[in-house]
Amino acid sequence: MKFSDGQWMTRKEYQIISPVEVHDAYATDRSLTFFGPPKPIMDRAGELDTSLIEVKLSSPLKDVIRVQIYHHKGKKQVGPYFALNTDESHSLQIEVNKIEASLISGKLRASIRRDQPWHLVFDYQGRKLTSSGLKGIGYIISDDGATYVRDQLDLGVGESVYGLGERFTSFVKNGQSVDIWNRDGGTNSEQSYKNIPFYITNKGYGVFVNHPENVSFEVASEKVSKVQFSVEGEYLDYFLIGGANLKEVLGNYTTLTGKPALPPAWTFGLWLTTSFTTNYDESTVTSFIDGMAERELPLHVFHFDCFWMREFHWCDFEWDTRIFPEPEQMLQRLKSKGLKICLWINPYIAQRSPMFEEGMQNGYLLQRPNGDVWQWDMWQPGMGIVDFTNPDACEWYAAKLRKLVDMGVDSFKTDFGERIPTDVVYHDGSDPVKMHNYYTQLYNKVVFDVLEEKLGKGEAALFARSATAGGQQFPVHWGGDCTATYESMAESLRGGLSLGLSGFGFWSHDIGGFESTSSADLYKRWAAFGLLSSHSRLHGSRSYRVPWMYDDEAVDVLRFFTKLKSRLMPYMFQTAVDASRLGLPLMRAMVLEFDDDPTCDHLDRQYMIGDSLLVAPIFDESGVVSYYLPAGNWTHLLTGAKAEGNQWYKEHHDYMSIPLLVRPNTLLAIGTVDAKPDYDYLANSEFHLFELEDGHEAVSRVYHPTTKDEFTLIAKRDGNVIQIIPTGNSAPWSLVLRGTTSVTNVENGTLLAHEYGLKVNAINADSAIVLTI
Repeated sequence: MKFSDGQWMTRKEYQIISPVEVHDAYATDRSLTFFGPPKPIMDRAGELDTSLIEVKLSSPLKDVIRVQIYHHKGKKQVGPYFALNTDESHSLQIEVNKIEASLISGKLRASIRRDQPWHLVFDYQGRKLTSSGLKGIGYIISDDGATYVRDQLDLGVGESVYGLGERFTSFVKNGQSVDIWNRDGGTNSEQSYKNIPFYITNKGYGVFVNHPENVSFEVASEKVSKVQFSVEGEYLDYFLIGGANLKEVLGNYTTLTGKPALPPAWTFGLWLTTSFTTNYDESTVTSFIDGMAERELPLHVFHFDCFWMREFHWCDFEWDTRIFPEPEQMLQRLKSKGLKICLWINPYIAQRSPMFEEGMQNGYLLQRPNGDVWQWDMWQPGMGIVDFTNPDACEWYAAKLRKLVDMGVDSFKTDFGERIPTDVVYHDGSDPVKMHNYYTQLYNKVVFDVLEEKLGKGEAALFARSATAGGQQFPVHWGGDCTATYESMAESLRGGLSLGLSGFGFWSHDIGGFESTSSADLYKRWAAFGLLSSHSRLHGSRSYRVPWMYDDEAVDVLRFFTKLKSRLMPYMFQTAVDASRLGLPLMRAMVLEFDDDPTCDHLDRQYMIGDSLLVAPIFDESGVVSYYLPAGNWTHLLTGAKAEGNQWYKEHHDYMSIPLLVRPNTLLAIGTVDAKPDYDYLANSEFHLFELEDGHEAVSRVYHPTTKDEFTLIAKRDGNVIQIIPTGNSAPWSLVLRGTTSVTNVENGTLLAHEYGLKVNAINADSAIVLTI
């Protein structure tokens, strides 16, 4: 939302009141507050007939400073509010003197001069991050009576802004106007299913605007050297988040808003769906599942999309017995094939659903101000929307899901949740404008809690489309309705990388595209990308997505990359554990791993899986791909070829190949099982050591996917000597030195030739080895 007219003027429909100086400041043991008038106060007469802006600084966590800006504080505040984690035990340093007022949390400092024009500065260990200068804070009065509060934070030269949710526009958000308002807009527009009022910059800080309602961002788009954010009302609340690097900033943000839950290992396998409007019954489903098995295509999850329920009844949570006459027995037959089952649901109740009458009579559906049930005909005729602020409605909805879990369902695709009206009344009195974005948090939490309750902690997983801040606690999320084009494949990746920089750990997309039917060429390229993503699903709209519908080679490609992902699961699950502990995404934008390499600032067609594997999907039917390698000696995982970093590469790849490179100083756990994702990684992994440099060490951790027992292997190099040190739960292990030409003086191990490296077999977890190279 823009308020200015060029550099000097204000748009004629607005009046802006900004503090020009600090008139007074006071401190408590946990906060610092100062007051700014819109004019210099020269005498007592100047204190009359004027506004006053109050700014309060506090700190909920170390290295996080909260900024609360008030005009009139008397306006009644109505929820919902983001659930935030705080730690009041960390120490603060607060100082107020005649010259300056400051608050220090950890290494993050906010300060303002009292003897100069208004200028609030944030620095980390003495390094300036950003500031809110003269006329940055503003209280805006519109001609139509609406009021807004804004702040403007400086952007430095070369500073790039990322995040703000799953956005399919340019990866770097500079120059964009962004409204934080969830919409069902597909992947090819400025709209987003997952709007998150958080951004992070390559200068090493993040900003979280603590408002669930619409937050309007102008990212170097109104004032080209500033990020402006504004909300309607009398009050603005945001957090400035620091850290030693971008990873630490993201970790601090997710400490504040919630860490991602760890999805169970089985969710990382290949998912196959019925697709949306295709014709299917148990025979069709079984033919697809058996067809995958006959072609040795590992399949781990089968998803039933909308038409598992009868048309015009969504949702009643009842199987359409015309098509599936014995659903419980069918599910058991499918599960006997080693499959997990996922069902499509949404929070809408069609008028033909028997649940509609129940919900209407008991007050479980959103109502209009006059007491009518809110209804419309989009999506389902006469549909109402569940009011998840009503505890009884939550239990009513959850009870339907429990029956399905008891029947054999393992997961739910929580679709929709974006088209939430604002002309409604909520059971708990919530502000309907604030609830528009926040609704999805309540919806997904109810479903996630049912799965945890019935299946156990660590076994719950959704396939969710909409989200708000904090939604990362209920994974997995997928990118919504993409189209079967290379352009849409690339925009999907941009959305996923942006979501990862907004605190979300796990993300997926529809392999081959949802809308339309892809060419065989695109399907095969998207399969490679999809199976080197966090989660991997074959799903479409009006056509099936089994590979033999395309060509025989598509079968081979899907098999190859599905089995490759299974072998990478010891490493990927380690990365998933890190995501849940540290708040980092499994699929990482290059800038997150290499924030000291300016070439990585704008890269959005390649990414890292964790901190060690680089993936560059192929977005062109020619099979040609260009990608950049940061400094160091990298290794192609599939061929063993070496590639020197700090330069660009342009290569041609056939369908069985993709740029998949291992970072130097990596000890990579690779599994020996390629048929499923959830095997015993402790007993079925070998460790591949890549380009360990003198004076460096490489660490690999392997977790049992069920017990979470941990085995750690550490490789340290000193000159020509590499020491391998195992710790943790006892397990057989072996070491592969990739690219090493000679090894002598092998102690406590047996040396064997192995592929394009050398393999050392170690007897058990207690047998350390020393190598001389």
